[in-house]
Amino acid sequence: MVLSIVILNYKTKNLSKELLKNLLDLKLPFEHEIIVVDNASFDGLDTVIKNKFPSVKFIQSQKNGGFAYGNNIGIKQATGKYVMICNPDLAILSQAFEQMVDYMEKNESVGLAGPRLINADKSIQYSCTDFPDWHLPIYRRTMFSETKSGKIWLDKYLLKNLDHSQNFFVPALFGACLIVRRSAIAKVGLLDERFFMYMEDLDWSRRFWENGFKVAYIGEAEVIHLHRRQSAADNLPKSILSRSARNHITSFIKYLLKYRGKELPKVV
Repeated sequence: MVLSIVILNYKTKNLSKELLKNLLDLKLPFEHEIIVVDNASFDGLDTVIKNKFPSVKFIQSQKNGGFAYGNNIGIKQATGKYVMICNPDLAILSQAFEQMVDYMEKNESVGLAGPRLINADKSIQYSCTDFPDWHLPIYRRTMFSETKSGKIWLDKYLLKNLDHSQNFFVPALFGACLIVRRSAIAKVGLLDERFFMYMEDLDWSRRFWENGFKVAYIGEAEVIHLHRRQSAADNLPKSILSRSARNHITSFIKYLLKYRGKELPKVV
């Protein structure tokens, strides 16, 4: 088995259904499996898969333990040489998965990689980052992102100086679409389930570097991500008080505590 594709569903039945149709239409030229984990949303996706996608393996989680918890369920069941974790709100362009697998085959030092994510209008989503410092929630979640110092910090954090159509090694990747070398997980470990949502991708990227594996951005592989991030500048009180913001800040505090006093890994 070359590739195991893991999709985590939480009240996104229609998006998951469209992604499954997309994946099957690709007719990937290597042996692969698709595993869907429902994170206790019980939204009827099991029936859809049974009736329309019988080749897909469906796993029903009895609790919503968060992003890391749900994806780990799928990763543990995966049998492929590589595991791809996918948000349901993706649209895969023709050659992206083949390009990602081919890249991993040719770069054995890479343990974790992600594609170039774009919006539906083809504009870039900056999905590879530097390791953040304590400024992260301030400049990502408040109006300070619009200040001169905020823009400078965010440009550096989001690696905007790089040509995002190219491939390069990066400190960290966002978790919407990631390919991981399954053999590396034995050394690095699964996603850290102390993070309910946010920071688990940053933490995983950091642990790959710490364990001698490289993390790569595959700019040649293009994937549409339909995610829309709310701007903190548009509605400051709503943004700060939202459940998403609370999860982000809580996870970032956990991340800081986990790595307190530790040096950042060297990215080469």
